[in-house]
Amino acid sequence: MPPITPAGYAFIGLTAIVAVLVAILVFAVLRFASAARDTRRHGSGSMETALLSAALQEAVSKLKAQEQANRARAEASERLSEQIVAGLTSGLLLVGVEGDVRILNPAARRILGLQDAALPAPWASLLGPWPALAGVVGEGLRSGTPIIRRAVSVGTPARPLHLGVTVSPLAEAGVTGQGAICLFSDLTSVVALEEQLRMKEALARLGELTAGLAHEFRNGLATIHGYARLLDPATLEEPERTYVQGLRDETTALGEVVHNFLNFAKPQPLTLVPLDLQAVVARAAEDAGSDAVRIAVAGPFGEVEGDEVLLRQAFSNLIRNAVEACQAAGVAPVVEVVGEAGGADAWVCVTVRDNGPGFAPDALERAFQPFFTTKASGTGLGLALVQKIVVTHNGRVWATPGAGGGAEVHVQLPRPRG
Repeated sequence: MPPITPAGYAFIGLTAIVAVLVAILVFAVLRFASAARDTRRHGSGSMETALLSAALQEAVSKLKAQEQANRARAEASERLSEQIVAGLTSGLLLVGVEGDVRILNPAARRILGLQDAALPAPWASLLGPWPALAGVVGEGLRSGTPIIRRAVSVGTPARPLHLGVTVSPLAEAGVTGQGAICLFSDLTSVVALEEQLRMKEALARLGELTAGLAHEFRNGLATIHGYARLLDPATLEEPERTYVQGLRDETTALGEVVHNFLNFAKPQPLTLVPLDLQAVVARAAEDAGSDAVRIAVAGPFGEVEGDEVLLRQAFSNLIRNAVEACQAAGVAPVVEVVGEAGGADAWVCVTVRDNGPGFAPDALERAFQPFFTTKASGTGLGLALVQKIVVTHNGRVWATPGAGGGAEVHVQLPRPRG
């Protein structure tokens, strides 16, 4: 084997260097490829994590939006329910299964005068001042059956209040006990209108009957009175002179009674004009009063639309009746006429009160009936005529015992509309 030349050694060294470089390059390429694979693997995992996180966030956002929408719908539904309950013109009262009143809408508070009532409250105590209404609610709770449109009267003569009541029992699932929903409407104006119509019809029929009888009676009475006038008491001896004078006096008195009957019976056409009621009452007090009897007039009266002549006649009759009642009992008359026309009330109320003996309990309901009287010489048409005039004006009149004794007669007249 020939010896290696220097050029050979150089070639072998160069080859070794190239091999080392190739090995280093291959190692670098392998490391780079491995790093690239690791990078691709880690990058794919991070992307999947990011996508999953975004999907979860979107789902949570949708759930929150749906929850907010449901809450908004629930609040809107609750507000609508409250507006419906508050806007009802009928009274609404909800009694829960525990026996407490949970809901009392503004109409119910206004009708029953419970503006300041705090809820919840036991229904029996809350409705205590109105036993008729409480009785209907209690019946519905006990029986568990609906009560449809029952009419009850819960007012007083001074403030009549007529209600149409419907009670619908209800029960809560899983709860022992019975609740109820009570709806009631104020029928006072309807009942008052029906009462006025019945009163007008009854007075009209009675007037026709009275007029017929009075005319027939007046014809015979006129004949008797005429013959009595032909007899001159001065030419007669006793006792004939006394008989003729008595006959004249009685026929004259009976003539006045017939005149009163005819005044009550005849139709009374109204001339309606705006009136200052205080001026009308003051004029009536002046007509019925005297130097020995002073009539006090006080309070706001306001304005009404009526017939001045008829209203003055009605108040004169009331004042005169009060004065006569006091004098018959031997009491110095103290008569006061008080007006009430304040606030937004649609009525003007005038009260005539005296210090006399007052009405007997059995006379209060009959005081204004035609031909009813407690006076020995009365005809029973004075207060009946007052009632006729007041009813013709679409008002009402009633009597009560006086707070400090005596009697009170109340006249209620509608205020002008508009």
